[in-house]
Amino acid sequence: MRIFALNCGSSSIKAALIETDGGSRLLEMHIENLGSADCRLLIGEEREALEPGTDAKTAIKRLIAELRSRCKDGPQAIAHRVVHGGSAFVQPTLLDDNVLSEIEALSDLAPLHNPVALAAIGFAREQVPDLPHVAVFDTAFHSTLPPRAREYALPRDVAQRFGIRRYGFHGTSHAQVTRAVAQYLKSDVQSLRIVSCHLGNGASVAAVEYGRSVETSMGMTPLEGLVMGTRSGDVDPGVLLHLLKHGGYDAESLDKLLNSDSGLKGLAGTNDLRTLEERAGDGDEASRLALTLYAHRVRKYIGAYAAVMGGVDVIAFTGGIGQHSPLMRHRILQRLDFLGARLDEDRNRDAKLAENTPVCEISDETSRARLLVVTANEEMEIALQTAALLAAGTSGTAMRIPIEISARHAHLTQATIEKLFGPGHHIQPRTQLSQPGQYAAAESVVLIGPRGRIEKVRLMGPPRKEDQVEISRSDEFVLGIDAPVRLSGDLRNTPGITLEGPAGRVTIPSGVICARRHIHMNPRDARHLGVRDHDSVQVRIDSDGRDLVFSDVVVRVSEAFELRLHLDTDEANAAGVRQGDTCELVRSPPRRA
Repeated sequence: MRIFALNCGSSSIKAALIETDGGSRLLEMHIENLGSADCRLLIGEEREALEPGTDAKTAIKRLIAELRSRCKDGPQAIAHRVVHGGSAFVQPTLLDDNVLSEIEALSDLAPLHNPVALAAIGFAREQVPDLPHVAVFDTAFHSTLPPRAREYALPRDVAQRFGIRRYGFHGTSHAQVTRAVAQYLKSDVQSLRIVSCHLGNGASVAAVEYGRSVETSMGMTPLEGLVMGTRSGDVDPGVLLHLLKHGGYDAESLDKLLNSDSGLKGLAGTNDLRTLEERAGDGDEASRLALTLYAHRVRKYIGAYAAVMGGVDVIAFTGGIGQHSPLMRHRILQRLDFLGARLDEDRNRDAKLAENTPVCEISDETSRARLLVVTANEEMEIALQTAALLAAGTSGTAMRIPIEISARHAHLTQATIEKLFGPGHHIQPRTQLSQPGQYAAAESVVLIGPRGRIEKVRLMGPPRKEDQVEISRSDEFVLGIDAPVRLSGDLRNTPGITLEGPAGRVTIPSGVICARRHIHMNPRDARHLGVRDHDSVQVRIDSDGRDLVFSDVVVRVSEAFELRLHLDTDEANAAGVRQGDTCELVRSPPRRA
């Protein structure tokens, strides 16, 4: 499939027409220094100065015009890199007006990138309205972050109210590095612990443990973490409070300080690493400090992430600085012998990446950890993800399915309720459930089986036409009952049980089941996910070291339903799931249940 990938940065646009079937680049273009007097277009060896102050709209028009004039066979889709996808967008997503509105709402979290990407998407859709446009999100690769790496130590109500959590960025780059490293080492990503260092004007480090991002240096925004070209990276929050209280700064001026006037530029007056290295060689102390601070921060994160993963097999460098600065790689890799990371200075100086050499090794023969330099190829990753989405024949709009954990409970008839609680008794709602009209009642009963009893089993309301008790496999052993796995309401040939309440006991002859895992959804969600009522699907759960794919999950579709996956306590414990976690549908053809 031919994909035209647009990779919009804060001050540049990279573009490539990629044939994903063979992994070849049919055309590659780059517009540098957007908005400046030094704006220029690069196509292969060609260099052309553009009108000073060229903006994103003009740049997109020019790139598409060059594409049309140079390529006889045009693209079949346009792919766009979008930096921040929030918690909603965790996979490639077909773009429409509603999706663009949701992305726009995230612009404050990536102020240097999302607005530029949105503008570029709008211009590209105007120029090429007849092709599908797909967004690939930097944050998506880091959706596997475990809670300990994802959350900030803030009050839960504050974090939830404002959507405060760590998302991570440069995900397309870290994903591509992971793929390239595994291919170079002829290994499976599932057997590698990789520290991926994307070092450029924006910079981040990711801990990729067996194919999953488990830590990364950027957080809720791209501002956290390493020293960058113009961004500060990690700063004591107390410093920011001090500047707000005593420095005359407000939110807007503080934003500019941290995002545009700090980092290497703030330390030494420029964010051009080559200039800094030249000045440092001439004895400029500000440049020396900038380089030392930059390297120190990266080295600190490498050591921390090796500790997070219990070791490291590969340290990989990519990005403009990671690929092209042997001096910075040398500085960063000093004093990492304790990790088994030993640099070969000759290999490091001589490392030259090319189209047929996308990975160079710079580690010493005795190094336990492999040290690699990897060609940045985000456009290829963007194109591959887009092609996979379109080949699946689904919009793929990212939809995380909330998980609810159902403990043992009982749905009873009004007649049974009155026998257990007294004539005329009506159960009282205690907690409203996600499904409209359903609630957990204040009342509970005791389950009594042939082998044992279970206290305080919650009743659910409203009352039903048949008595039904739902228990887990563990409960079966306690009670001495063999309950079949059934959907709610399918009570034929099921065992009975004795219920005890404050006013008496009732033995129901049948109605005890182990609930089949299922997803409630409304017809709109079903169309969005490409499934139908009673389809049997798979869902993938990424949790803290206990990832699982659950098969035989039944889809239940009704206008009355809210989107939820229901698991019992045994299933949730097996996957390390907590109430409110989310999962995703595995995109394979569903089977009819």
